[in-house]
Amino acid sequence: MGFETSAVLATPPPAAELDRLGDEIAELSAHLDAATARLLALIREFDARGGWNTGFRSCAEWLGWRVGLDRGAARERVRVARALGTLPRLAEALGRGELSYSKVRALTRVATPETEARLLAVGRAGTAEHVERIVQGWRQVDRRAEARKAARHHEGRGLQVYEDEDGMVVVRGRLTPEAGALLRRALEAGREMLYQQARREPHAGTAEPEAARPTVAQQQADALALVAESALHHALDPGAPGERYQMVVHVDAAVLADPDQPGQSALADGAHVPAGTSRRLAWGAPLK
Repeated sequence: MGFETSAVLATPPPAAELDRLGDEIAELSAHLDAATARLLALIREFDARGGWNTGFRSCAEWLGWRVGLDRGAARERVRVARALGTLPRLAEALGRGELSYSKVRALTRVATPETEARLLAVGRAGTAEHVERIVQGWRQVDRRAEARKAARHHEGRGLQVYEDEDGMVVVRGRLTPEAGALLRRALEAGREMLYQQARREPHAGTAEPEAARPTVAQQQADALALVAESALHHALDPGAPGERYQMVVHVDAAVLADPDQPGQSALADGAHVPAGTSRRLAWGAPLK
């Protein structure tokens, strides 16, 4: 007696149902990206306002504690959030679900306000993997361009110091960005020190005429003199502490005792120095 067997094949779901599932996945992903955009905006505001400064060392550390992100993911969220603060087009594209977080995370590593539009087009046209490759190549080009720019800055540095017709010394120059930042901080410190010294003087409580107050440019000049004097006093030349670069001032004893008395007060090259300045130098007080 024979038996007949028949194979039962699974009926594939209708194409329309698969299309619906695919559309739902894409729609939900877009909603997740929009929610991520909102989350990053909140992180940026929370970070800027120091909401994490309640015993935590950084916003990333707070995120790890509060929402359970690992250290690397938390740092990336904060980095991307900060970057999107200056990249509104990328932020809007993420908020509308046009770009995934993966793409935006990659693009923010190299994007600037000047290149944002071009990189946004790259993000829209390619896959996340394609965007990663573009970003890697872009970073290599950026590093080479940065190195060339740094070399140009280094070659273009210079400083001129010369005496003008009226005896004033003119300082003119170009500094590299890092040297310029260092000089600005030094001048800020000098201005603050001079300000504190002025407040401690006996006449500090009296109203000072508006015309007698130094301008910002004058404060900068005073601060530069203080910085130079402090550098020499703190052994800028280790081999001969200050002696090699001493500034010689010829001043009569009468003038040193009383600035109002007649007499000589001049540098070694003959340039006149106010008697009050000579007194400050002689007693070791900082220039004001």
